[in-house]
Amino acid sequence: MRHDGGVSYTVFARKYRPKTFAHVLGQEHVVRTLENAIKQDRLAQAYLFVGPRGTGKTSTARIFAKALNCSGGPKVDFDPEESVCQEIAEGRSLDVMEIDGASNNGVDYVRDLREKIGFAPAVGKFTIIYIDEVHMLSTGAFNALLKTLEEPPPHVKFIFATTEAHKILPTILSRCQRFDLRRIPSNIIADHLLHIAELENVKLDRLAAHAISRVADGGMRDAQSMLDQLVAFCGAEINEADVMHIFGVTSHETVANLSDKILRNHTAAALTALHTEAECGKDLAKLLTDLIFHFRNVLVYQVDPEVAMKELPAEMAQLMADQSKLVSNDKLMNLLDQFAEVEASIRWAPNKRLCFEIGIIKAAQTLSEVTLNDVIVALHGSLGNGPLPASAPAPAAVAPRAAAPSVQAETIAPALAPAPVAVDSPAVAVPAPAAAPAPSKALIDPNDGPRLWNEALQEFHDQMPLVASWAAAGVFDSIKGQKFTIAFSPADAMASESVQRPTTRAALEKIIENLCGKRYELVATVSETIQTPVYLAPSYEEEAPPEPTPVPEVAPAPVAEAAKKPAKPSKNEAEPPNAVEEAFRDDPFIREALTIFEAKLAD
Repeated sequence: MRHDGGVSYTVFARKYRPKTFAHVLGQEHVVRTLENAIKQDRLAQAYLFVGPRGTGKTSTARIFAKALNCSGGPKVDFDPEESVCQEIAEGRSLDVMEIDGASNNGVDYVRDLREKIGFAPAVGKFTIIYIDEVHMLSTGAFNALLKTLEEPPPHVKFIFATTEAHKILPTILSRCQRFDLRRIPSNIIADHLLHIAELENVKLDRLAAHAISRVADGGMRDAQSMLDQLVAFCGAEINEADVMHIFGVTSHETVANLSDKILRNHTAAALTALHTEAECGKDLAKLLTDLIFHFRNVLVYQVDPEVAMKELPAEMAQLMADQSKLVSNDKLMNLLDQFAEVEASIRWAPNKRLCFEIGIIKAAQTLSEVTLNDVIVALHGSLGNGPLPASAPAPAAVAPRAAAPSVQAETIAPALAPAPVAVDSPAVAVPAPAAAPAPSKALIDPNDGPRLWNEALQEFHDQMPLVASWAAAGVFDSIKGQKFTIAFSPADAMASESVQRPTTRAALEKIIENLCGKRYELVATVSETIQTPVYLAPSYEEEAPPEPTPVPEVAPAPVAEAAKKPAKPSKNEAEPPNAVEEAFRDDPFIREALTIFEAKLAD
């Protein structure tokens, strides 16, 4: 590592503080607005920077002050190495007054400040007043500042910074241009830490960098301070285990294994893994936070894999792809809600392990709940409407039922007509001829995406007609690598989520593979430019029933008047079921549903 001889050591948070607008990370919306204000000469009298700790409020304020007071300023492309800019960066400029609002919060101090700003700046073009933690000023100090803040001298600019904007008087807020600095994304923090490690000749493992950024929770300064501490402890090589040991972080592998056991409903194994972590002295509240963040990543991967890939290291990409297929979107969101409730209570629970265990058991119950889509898919598959394997025998002929079946049932399982039997040989049973094997269809060129998707929709309607309308709302978008992308309009966002359910997506992927001979991963997106397509389901023409044979009318025999009226059953006798009810109870669709879900019909 590099050390300047004879010069006191400078911590990373100060050594690598941004010096220009280009060096500010993760706050592009703030930087762009300030740069445009300087270029267009639209400078306000007061600015307020709001955001969590370590997100760059003070650094951005100093860079803005440099841009205003640099040589030939105000200008965006100033030289950070010139003397004026260096004085501002080191906090010793006569024209930039940095004030701590927590210790200088009285009325008298603000009155003295109002007298000082009446003098012209010494070197630069502006006198800049920067008040950090401005929400700590007393109500009297705020009131003393009001008039000056609204109409300051032309050479005075105010810059305020705070972490708690709700504590500032509305009369102050209305006189400032407000900028909200966001938490810096984890991948940006991790990349910056790797850059610092390279400059310092430190070998930092990428998973260790992501672990640090996870603990930093969007604060760059916190992340740099943690890296500083790790270098002091580990020396020139830092890996993920070191971060776990120093800061009590759980490795991504441990969190991934725990989440995998939960998603696969291996409750006993999940509880065992939790007990192991607890016995090792791990902070269970932090472990729960890491687990929720992991489930959040799985959900993001389900919705948009490309966005998830940008936020995650390459080592976790395949893991997210595998786990995203284990659970549907709606169940995963319910899982996140449940664990969020556990997180809110575990911090104050006297027995954190018990609280966590209850959360895992409830998660198992959530994953075991049957949704409407599960019912449709289970019933559909149980009636034999799924794709038959290539080696499966041809289905036997099925005679039509006596009662008129519903159109939906015939659409799902069209009956095969029995072979004709000679009329003059009624005693001889003639077996139906074996069905000739269907000619193999030519494979579709994968480059012809629209045709491939349309053919897949037809096949999908034959296999799963009850959910085919969801897929039919999508249109072909692109084929990139192993991803087959279809797009939905915003109005069909629900259809997009339905298509991404594991069972539905797997069926479509199999159909596409059979049609083109190549395996693709189906991806559904929502686009503003897409309109809902007009989809016509395949028609199934049914033969008209034969005309009934006329029967000659026969005069009824005289019957006693009392016999014409049907006798009413007594109260103790059960009323016989009518034909409609018998047909409903005998329907194979209903019988299969009762078998699958171990239910019975109410009388």
